[in-house]
Amino acid sequence: MLRPTRSPSRSLVRGHAATLALALALAAPMATLACRAAPGAEPTATATAPPRIDFAAQVAALSEPGGYFDSDNLISNERSYLHVIGALRRLGVRGGAYIGVGPDQNFSYIAHVRPSIAFMFDVRRDNLIEHLLFKALFAASRNRLEYLALLTGRPVPADVDAWRERSLESIVAYLDSTQATPASEAAAREIARRGAERTRVPLSESDVATFARFHGEFIANGLELRYTSRGRPSRAFYPTLRDLMLERDLEGERSSYLARDEDFQFVKALQARDLVIPVTGNLGGEQALAAVGRLVASRGERVSVLYTSNAEDYLMRDGAFARFAQTVAKLPRDPKSVIIRSYFGGFRGAHPFAVPGYPSTQLLQTIDAFAAAQIEGAMPTYSELVTRDAIDPRPH
Repeated sequence: MLRPTRSPSRSLVRGHAATLALALALAAPMATLACRAAPGAEPTATATAPPRIDFAAQVAALSEPGGYFDSDNLISNERSYLHVIGALRRLGVRGGAYIGVGPDQNFSYIAHVRPSIAFMFDVRRDNLIEHLLFKALFAASRNRLEYLALLTGRPVPADVDAWRERSLESIVAYLDSTQATPASEAAAREIARRGAERTRVPLSESDVATFARFHGEFIANGLELRYTSRGRPSRAFYPTLRDLMLERDLEGERSSYLARDEDFQFVKALQARDLVIPVTGNLGGEQALAAVGRLVASRGERVSVLYTSNAEDYLMRDGAFARFAQTVAKLPRDPKSVIIRSYFGGFRGAHPFAVPGYPSTQLLQTIDAFAAAQIEGAMPTYSELVTRDAIDPRPH
């Protein structure tokens, strides 16, 4: 079983945090030179390599104390999540730093944008724990089939190497026709446990239990896993894991990070270099998002994508939107940097860019346009936020 980290490691985490703070301080002058040319301009590359700080230190130093949300959110409920892929391509959004909320839908955006570093945000520490599970299984997997077999506790076929270029449909068919066995489940859990321990992120007994429970949900439900909430009924429109994997973009192409081996391998390589960093933090909080912005600047980078899902709706309800907007306006960026949102109409009605048959609508806005609107000082309603300067992602 994954072993909880005992209390002496807390001093080690504080030491790691201090190390990261020192590295950021030393890097700040270089970041200033890189980003001073023009507000929002793409930073100039520097000759100095970004400071290399270990994974556990970055997680600890960037994170805030965890908060609450009434969902496990093991997978997304945004069936429309791939509808911005074509628009990202047309706008030339590429490279830089990626910031996103939630679980593995982020990997599909990362696979297409090809950032140099990525940060996975959530107010719940549980999301950080889930990303440690993903990281452990990426490290152990040669290809998409092995990754999904380990995630769902299914037996890994003896000829797994031959599956590298197989279609996603054939991989799904294998998983749908193969049941987890006591041996395959035990093997998958042991691989995940060892992988999480290698990250050196300190885990409490509660964290260990959450890690085991989350992996158990993937194993028990397989590709039938859905988004679940507490205190709210499940919605018929919530997609399964299978639905999300097989979803298409608006050009009709399968575009998840699991659709092609090269996309999976890019995310795997980024994970292997400890450059997919889970952060426990409120987007409207005082520390985490601002700290990520400073770290991005210290690397001489700019934020290419900020994926907020529908978190801004909750920030407005909680009175934290103004601080979020101020922090976003200070993020290093260029004119191509964008915010990706997901809009659920409900009582507000359908969005003008809604795609028939989809309860959610994926939206784009440049960070420059968002920042300019905040400078004007008028606090938008959520409906205004998702329509003003919105970029239509639909093919023209």
